[in-house]
Amino acid sequence: MEKKHLLIGVSGSIAAYKACDLVSACTKRDYEVKVIMTKSATEFVSPLTMHTLSSHPVLTDCFDKNNEDPIAHISLAKWADAFVIVPASANVIAKVVHGLADDSLTSTFLAATCPKLICPAMNVNMYENTVTQKNLEQAKALGYQVLEPSEGLLACHDIGKGKLPDTNTLLEAIDNLWIEKKLAGKKVLISAGPTQEALDPVRYITNHSSGKQGYAIAKAAISMGATVKLVSGPVALEKPNGVDVIDIVSAQDLYDAMTANQQWADFIIMSAAVADYRPQTMAQEKIKKSDDDLNIALTRNPDILQSLGNHKKKGQIICGFAMETSDLDAHAKEKLEKKNCDMLIGNHLFTEGAGFKGDTNVVTFITKDTLEHWPKCTKSELGYKILDQMIQLEKEKQ
Repeated sequence: MEKKHLLIGVSGSIAAYKACDLVSACTKRDYEVKVIMTKSATEFVSPLTMHTLSSHPVLTDCFDKNNEDPIAHISLAKWADAFVIVPASANVIAKVVHGLADDSLTSTFLAATCPKLICPAMNVNMYENTVTQKNLEQAKALGYQVLEPSEGLLACHDIGKGKLPDTNTLLEAIDNLWIEKKLAGKKVLISAGPTQEALDPVRYITNHSSGKQGYAIAKAAISMGATVKLVSGPVALEKPNGVDVIDIVSAQDLYDAMTANQQWADFIIMSAAVADYRPQTMAQEKIKKSDDDLNIALTRNPDILQSLGNHKKKGQIICGFAMETSDLDAHAKEKLEKKNCDMLIGNHLFTEGAGFKGDTNVVTFITKDTLEHWPKCTKSELGYKILDQMIQLEKEKQ
């Protein structure tokens, strides 16, 4: 298969050293990589380094007499299938948003008609400055993808937003440039992870959900162009870039968050593993061990999926999940009808490749007229399949 042409522009930021790892990683995948560097970038990383990693000469000056191509910026713009500026300094962001073209990077960017991704990296105060934020909003309005920087300790020893994300996150954002934006303009509300129901200040009732499936769906939805809200129970997962994450703990918290956002959403996916019961009362002090058995009175939590189904707005598509240990198809079909879902994803806890914590899933796809047993796939692949089915159901409703 012919490799995709990826043009990487490197601007003057201390994070330029991270671009070396990205270029190396991209050349090991389905990308042929060429690099353009601003003059400031060459103060942080040598063009020779990028030449060696990409196996292509690096363009640093349109007017360099050693250039084999006198219009290299036009040739590269035509060659590129995608153009990524990483890291993107505040200065370069300002220039490309306003159409300035005074060096090799900005000239090529202006000439390129391919998908474009901007990856900001700078001091937190520079990033949060109103001018920079307006420029980034303008970049999005112009159709450029923008990858939000991470938070943490910066090279200048300030703490805040401005770090270039890690290589895997950058690769994921680059891969997403080629994914069709089928959900552009759509709003997707997703729940993920477990809930925790407190017994006392120390202990709680929970389940084994890792949140991986819900987070995978959120990443898929973002890559397909949606605006995404992810209501997440306590998990050990990194928050997906570009997703509005609403952290919750209990089933009541989840109910409140989902119902508060229901009217906002076009698609709702309830993939969280919700505790059906909670302790009737929470002990204010740690429950001490005794020689007697401990009896705990439980009470029902609100049925979130039922509530969402009962209050479904016109045109809204709702997808539920069902984890079973027996009679999966029958129980899942019953749940679909009872909860007034449009579709339901069922899986069996004891099926190899399915269940909690793993990176794969094996599911049954159910609608009012359909029952299909899908083969094992990654949770990421399943996320795309679920969203494609929701798009199809929405078309059928229209």
